[in-house]
Amino acid sequence: MGILAIRADERVKDVHFTQDSITVDLIDGRTITVPLVWYPRLLNATSQQRLQWEICGGGYGIHWEEIDEDLSTEGMLRGAPAPKADSLPSQGLSSQAP
Repeated sequence: MGILAIRADERVKDVHFTQDSITVDLIDGRTITVPLVWYPRLLNATSQQRLQWEICGGGYGIHWEEIDEDLSTEGMLRGAPAPKADSLPSQGLSSQAP
């Protein structure tokens, strides 16, 4: 098998944390490490809450039920922090007509 036959597999293998970062090991052997400050829900979660992750999205996502957080390997590889709260769509009634 030549080098051209090697394919990237961005599915999640494992997730672990330090005090300041989240690290995701991918099936293809790569590791993504990003600062927790990019993801305020994870930053503010307890250590126990952080450990309660599950793989979702066909293996390309990570979900934390208790803190309602979802990350994708695509977003992490792209270097995309969580959107700021003021840039998220409002959960209330829209002022625009349907």
